[in-house]
Amino acid sequence: MSEQEPDEETELVCEQGAGTLCVFGRQLKRFRVRAGIERPDFGAATGYSASTIASFEQGRRIPPPRFIDKADELLDAGGVLQEMKEEVEKAQFPAFFRGAVKLEAEAAELHAYDTHVINGLLQTEEYARAVLSMRRPALDEPVIEQLVSARVARQRVFSRRPAPLVSFVIEEAVLRRPIGGEPVWRGELEHILVIGHNRNVEVQVMPMKRQQHAGLAGPFTLIETPQGRRFAYVEVHKTSHLYTELKSVRELTAKYGIIRAQALTPSESMAFIERLLVDP
Repeated sequence: MSEQEPDEETELVCEQGAGTLCVFGRQLKRFRVRAGIERPDFGAATGYSASTIASFEQGRRIPPPRFIDKADELLDAGGVLQEMKEEVEKAQFPAFFRGAVKLEAEAAELHAYDTHVINGLLQTEEYARAVLSMRRPALDEPVIEQLVSARVARQRVFSRRPAPLVSFVIEEAVLRRPIGGEPVWRGELEHILVIGHNRNVEVQVMPMKRQQHAGLAGPFTLIETPQGRRFAYVEVHKTSHLYTELKSVRELTAKYGIIRAQALTPSESMAFIERLLVDP
């Protein structure tokens, strides 16, 4: 097929899932063809394989910001590709999560209670990949890699300035579950210890033997913006809800305070995780 002919695979993929990625992919291909550069050569210049470039152009894979900057420069796109960078970055998250992740990225405070898996903000790449690989129906490998990259990208919140106040309460059972196998599990616990020693982060463990427990209704996240607005995010399966009304947010805020009081203190929790690594 000539580079000047329609890319039938691109048209099919974008027809099935039209959106930001497909628009970006079409623009990327248009500038590449205009520049007279074949996919293998363009891939070599940007550090990607020809198949990955094809995936970018077909909207099947999310291009990282560095690639977009490089592509705009190499293809003399005049900033057109760069202008789409923010929208492309949003597209890496499931639609139901995009509102929450935007608030998360700008939050002054973040507080999360988790009952099934380690919070995405605390996950290593290996742990995130293992979690996503267990989804049923099974996800395609490119989709898993997109979601892993998105999950890791969210962790920029820890290095942001001014630093937000962040806290986590994690069920003991979650910490004991060796998702991905022992090496992945150990790497995850060590990662939590590293993050937990940041001055703006507190990690607490809810012991399994607690007789009093205010969090039996399930996980949730509290978000406060720099302007003082408060939200609560609750997700189960593919259903999510971002609470904005004061009454609901206030109830979950009170519940989180009780959960924290019932859990181990941050220092006790760090010691608990350290003991798990020595004696699982």
